Amino acid sequence: METLIGSLAGIVSTICWMPQTIRTWRTRQTKDLSLSTNLLVLLSVTLWLIYGVMLAAWPMVIANAIAIALVGSIIVAKLKFG
Repeated sequence: METLIGSLAGIVSTICWMPQTIRTWRTRQTKDLSLSTNLLVLLSVTLWLIYGVMLAAWPMVIANAIAIALVGSIIVAKLKFG
């Protein structure tokens, strides 16, 4: 049951970054996005990924690896498009 709950939490928390990532790259509008907030989110999901690896909690690892890619993509867009 714990793995199911962890997997669902990982799926939902990862999916929540998809609309912002898609919109950012589609519109190239980033002036309203906070770089510092996204950098802090990137740090937090990176730490969650490391913690998941330490626990061998693979749903946590996979979800946070995907979240790193999505948030990282938003940061790249923010730096590129300003």
